[in-house]
Amino acid sequence: MSTYILGISCFYHDSAAALIKDGEIIAAAQEERFTRKKHDFNFPVNALKYCLEEGDIKARDLAFIAFYDKPLLKFERILFTYLSYAPSGFRSFCKAIPLWLKERLWMSHLIAEKSGFKGKILFTEHHESHAASCFYPSPFKEAAILTMDGVGEWTTASIGIGKDNDFNLLYEIKFPHSLGLLYSAFTYYTGFRVNSAEYKVMGLAPYGEPKYADLILNELMDLKEDGSFKLDMKYFNYCAGLTMTNNRFNRLFGGPPRKPETKITQKEMDLARSVQAVTEEVMLRTARHVYKLTGMKNLCLAGGVALNCVANGRILRDGPFDKIWIQPAAGDAGGAIGAALRIWYRYLGNKRDADNTKDKQKGSYLGPVYTDDYIEDYLKKHNGPYQKFSQDELLKRTAGFIAANKVIGWFQGRMEFGPRALGARSIIGDARSPDMQSRMNLKIKFRESFRPFAPTVLSENAKEYFEISCDSPYMLLVANVKNGHLKARPDKEPGGFGRLKIIRSDIPAVTHVDNSARIQTVSKDSENNMYYGLLKELYSKTGCPVTINTSFNVRGEPIVCTPEDAYRCFMRTDMDYLVMGSFILDKKAQPLERHETRQYFELD
Repeated sequence: MSTYILGISCFYHDSAAALIKDGEIIAAAQEERFTRKKHDFNFPVNALKYCLEEGDIKARDLAFIAFYDKPLLKFERILFTYLSYAPSGFRSFCKAIPLWLKERLWMSHLIAEKSGFKGKILFTEHHESHAASCFYPSPFKEAAILTMDGVGEWTTASIGIGKDNDFNLLYEIKFPHSLGLLYSAFTYYTGFRVNSAEYKVMGLAPYGEPKYADLILNELMDLKEDGSFKLDMKYFNYCAGLTMTNNRFNRLFGGPPRKPETKITQKEMDLARSVQAVTEEVMLRTARHVYKLTGMKNLCLAGGVALNCVANGRILRDGPFDKIWIQPAAGDAGGAIGAALRIWYRYLGNKRDADNTKDKQKGSYLGPVYTDDYIEDYLKKHNGPYQKFSQDELLKRTAGFIAANKVIGWFQGRMEFGPRALGARSIIGDARSPDMQSRMNLKIKFRESFRPFAPTVLSENAKEYFEISCDSPYMLLVANVKNGHLKARPDKEPGGFGRLKIIRSDIPAVTHVDNSARIQTVSKDSENNMYYGLLKELYSKTGCPVTINTSFNVRGEPIVCTPEDAYRCFMRTDMDYLVMGSFILDKKAQPLERHETRQYFELD
């Protein structure tokens, strides 16, 4: 009989569930996709239900449930930290402790109650789950491992080595010293939401200069050559307070934090660039030390910091490793996969097959899929005019729309697991269009104008357009656009967001102001052959194998999951067409009363 193991992560951010069958990842999804609450941290009741349905099993058929960290260890850290800072932090203490006493210390009982599972519930350490999530699905038989995030139980970063079906974490950095929390401190200080908008800081960084990098390294951080570091905690408030930084931090950087939604100034741009530069330096030094320590040619990455695709690109380009593999759901959500796989390989001692070529993540297309019958039934029931086409005709028409500078909602196959849209729940457009970046930001995503968009490119053409030497199927690597596709730069560029107006390449919609791009490559043997087919059709029609790809959602909402979500988002934005399954919907043909106000999306 087959062995099913369910992995769960929850209660901090991005709750998720994942199901493995005899070591194969069958299903995985974040709770936010079902509840429509971005970064939902609650127990993943809906994601759990989906995983069991996808596996066609009941809770009683599970061999184990694995939880992604150890609550008692985490409670120890929280209690010890509050006691260390007492009487400071009393308000924060009073806010946190009831949650622990009520439910989080009784995790086994809670999991059993919510899942209906009466069997054995096992717990892995947080960074052990991160390490498992990147090593086991990777294509590598053996590899060095690097995990970095805000904090797990005590650990904030770890390095290790994996071989065959096991790995060992050799060294770690412990709370309160954390690269993830340093980055979040600057996210807070520049006026963005912590644990949600760190990617905005990364996108803002190219507009600035690293004017504060030396100040960070001299005052906030004692960084060693091997990448280890300590933070000077007198500048931070996250141990016992309700904010990330304090008045000493404010004085050091010349004023209070920017108020959310107020004007972004050159100072915020320079702060973003500075903390990004420091982050890259820490990760690069750590990667070089791991290489020296382990002698491995391959590196696996996980933890929230591993979503910093600019730093990942630096490690690949300037580091010593031949290949790197990053868990697509590198944050806490991916811990659900890691916990389940750790039980299969370490606890049960099963053999692991790896060929050093193909990973086991299945393109990260691990979420729900909806049949044409389901989609058509929904459209008929809700009077949404549509046309149905064969696959070939649908791809030709969609490529034609893109070539005509139309914006497409693309809903095909299984939903992605992780924060990136990879061509299953995507909004796509023409990368050659000079106005597409601003149009998508302001009229479709309803978000800040400075935010860059990612390109999807045919794998076989990637090296023609970008300075990249490997595939990047999960959109977790940044590389520069090749010189042959760049335009001549003006003698003097404007400052700040004025740089947005400059056409930098012949694919301007996906070229950031520093000529970089966060790349997704799609190959012929991809799990998503529809998306590959669309790119081939677009290449045939336009001579350009690149399209703009952004997640199918708007500001403040999770990526769409169901046809209902997709249609609602389509009708509340300025998208031109919705391509869903075998069906194409033209915005102009939809009932006028469905063209709803955008104000619904204005809150973040």
